[in-house]
This record gives sequence, structure tokens and C-alpha cells, in this order.
Amino acid sequence: MPIDPDFPKNHQPMGRHQHTDKEHYHFVWGPGRPDAESATNREVQDAYKARGEEYVPLGIHGTMVAVDWDSCVADGACIEACPVQVFQWYRTENDIPGIEMMNATSEGNGENQDREGRKDYTDKSDPIREHDCIWCMACVSVCPPQAIKVDQSNLEFHERESGTFNEALSKGSAPPPHSH
Repeated sequence: MPIDPDFPKNHQPMGRHQHTDKEHYHFVWGPGRPDAESATNREVQDAYKARGEEYVPLGIHGTMVAVDWDSCVADGACIEACPVQVFQWYRTENDIPGIEMMNATSEGNGENQDREGRKDYTDKSDPIREHDCIWCMACVSVCPPQAIKVDQSNLEFHERESGTFNEALSKGSAPPPHSH
């Protein structure tokens, strides 16, 4: 079951993953899905057991570049496909349970930019630099469980949740009246 294409309408922000530049961040949308691909993937479940971590639904990280962490099975194709390094393995910087990333801060240093850079199959592709996306859709086309949605128009949802949405600008201004 791929990422919900209407997740900003069907979910709500449950956290904010901050970039250390203090300017950029992405929302974490939930609730997560306990029956998604990672819940039934043997490699993922074995990795959680090996770590002694409880498997819990994690939700969707990002808004314009969104990764459903419940669908993500740590394939890493998106990390390799992205020409501008939007993604990184989240455990590169924060080797903690994924649920603790809901309000974490990451530098987004771009280390481990290959599919084998994951710590294990509990690792997730994090869109820590979604603000750098060039909308090429390469990540969407290579993700085996279809866990990624890239949609520039979701910026409105991000801005509304951030309190920065400008209704007047979004509708466009009316042309100035003709003067006679």
C-alpha cells in the first residue's frame, strides 16, 4: 500500500523535524499505519528484533517531499537517485528509534549517500533537505514500495501548518483597474 496521495488532508502534523540551520524543517504527519510494508517485511522486522527496539508506526516525514516511514523498507534507491541529495539515512546522525525523530534536529550532512549506507533495515530515508528538491521525481520512480510522494503544491499545507500561508498571495491579485 503506497503512501497516501492525500496525506496532508487525511493526516495531521504530529511533530517537526528541524534542520540545524534553524531555518528549514519538515513536518511529521500521522498517525502512522501499523499494517504498512515495513510491518510485514521480514528484513525490517528482523532488524528491529536484533536491535531490541519495538516496531511502532512512524508516520510520514516531509510535505513537499514526503516519505511514508511505515511503507519504507530501507531500500535506499531514492538516496542514490536524488541528484541534489535531499535524502539521507536518518540514523547517520541520530541512531535512535525512529519514533524519537518526530521532533529531532538533524544537520543534514549528506553522509552515506548510497543504499548500503544504512545502519540496518530499521533505518529510514529522511527528506532532511526537502527544501533543495528540484522536482525531478527520480526518487518517486525508483522506490519499490512507492513510499515517496513529491508534490510542490503541498507547499500550501506546509505553510498553513507553519502559520506562514498568505491567502492573498495564493489567489493572485486582481489586475489594476483601467484609468481613463
